[in-house]
Amino acid sequence: MGMTMTQKILAAAAGLDKVEAGQLIEADLDLVLGNDITSPVAIHEMDKMTVKNVFDKDKIALVMDHFIPNKDIKSAEHCKCVREFACKNEITNYFDVGEMGIEHALLPEKGLTVAGDVVIGADSHTCTYGALGAFSTGVGSTDMAAGMATGKAWFKVPSAIRFHIVGKPAKWVSGKDVILHIIGMIGVDGALYKSMEFVGEGIKNLSMDDRFTMANMAIEAGGKNGIFPVDELTEEYMKEHSKRPYKVYEADVDAVYDEEYTIDLSQLKPTIAFPHLPENTKTMDEIAEDVVIDQSVIGSCTNGRIEDLRCAAEILKGRKVKKGVRCIIIPATQNIYLQAMEEGLLKIFIEAGAVVSTPTCGPCLGGYMGILAEGERCISTTNRNFVGRMGHVDSEVYLASPAVAAASAVTGKISVPEELGL
Repeated sequence: MGMTMTQKILAAAAGLDKVEAGQLIEADLDLVLGNDITSPVAIHEMDKMTVKNVFDKDKIALVMDHFIPNKDIKSAEHCKCVREFACKNEITNYFDVGEMGIEHALLPEKGLTVAGDVVIGADSHTCTYGALGAFSTGVGSTDMAAGMATGKAWFKVPSAIRFHIVGKPAKWVSGKDVILHIIGMIGVDGALYKSMEFVGEGIKNLSMDDRFTMANMAIEAGGKNGIFPVDELTEEYMKEHSKRPYKVYEADVDAVYDEEYTIDLSQLKPTIAFPHLPENTKTMDEIAEDVVIDQSVIGSCTNGRIEDLRCAAEILKGRKVKKGVRCIIIPATQNIYLQAMEEGLLKIFIEAGAVVSTPTCGPCLGGYMGILAEGERCISTTNRNFVGRMGHVDSEVYLASPAVAAASAVTGKISVPEELGL
């Protein structure tokens, strides 16, 4: 019985010839990630240990992104804690105001994650790096502390679900629509503690930004991780962004999967997740009545990359955000912000009546920069729409692609770009 792609990576990291689903292993880590919310807890746990130093100052990344620039005293204290820890331990990859970005967009951009890596992060969307052919998964802050101290982590080897991607998507269909379609199909626990492995000839029609989005939301299906095969596009991305060597793993032909699905990209339509679960999906033709919105958010670790901003700009150019709608656009990193400025995208956004923020997770977790009041509705390119996720418990969040979020900002109701003649 062969191994899946994920199982091969874990076997190598554990120094084993073979692993099986359900097996407990201890694996070496290539990177340990924390942010301004989760790192302080891990740091305080490390203080309790006999080990006083990190295992490798080059293999830890601390990204201040959730409440940066600080929104209040508590968030300032959290960042001060992490800043002092990074200074004391001479952490190479510490990112603060002016050079930080949303962690899961920043790390690949900085070349800190490559194919074959084993990465843990005290943030559930650490699964994003599977787009590069790495095994990456979210952990609790205590596991992060142990990882920073020892460079190792315990894992139960996951079984896998294989998704055969075929066909080519229509113009306004993106990776966000693909992953929302999948979550709507299998449910928020459909891949519980399993590896979601994407294969097939259709992958060539998905950009790296599409793949990052899909891997990012594997956790919304309950997945342990999401992972893509390494192709020419992946290698081009890694060579452009990283100087680190990478290792390509491929699933064995006789690898065992719990389930297999075929996803035909050509058949997919823009997909929206209605409150209050990412699995509650509908396509535009399934929405019976107008859904009027108060706010549109385009950004986050899911959809704040340059392709997302270009898509939004194409729709907003020469148009106006509807009066009474707040449109908030958040580039995911400083480099993306700069690129958007140089391409004239920021001018388009501002002339349309949107606001552009410094990189931050902000509104996604109901932190700041876009909190919802009672009864308000938001169309958002973020990844979760739980009760109270972006503010008041009686507010509503609808998850969608940048194309849908931008078109909706113009019409004031959930819309697709075709309704604007695009």
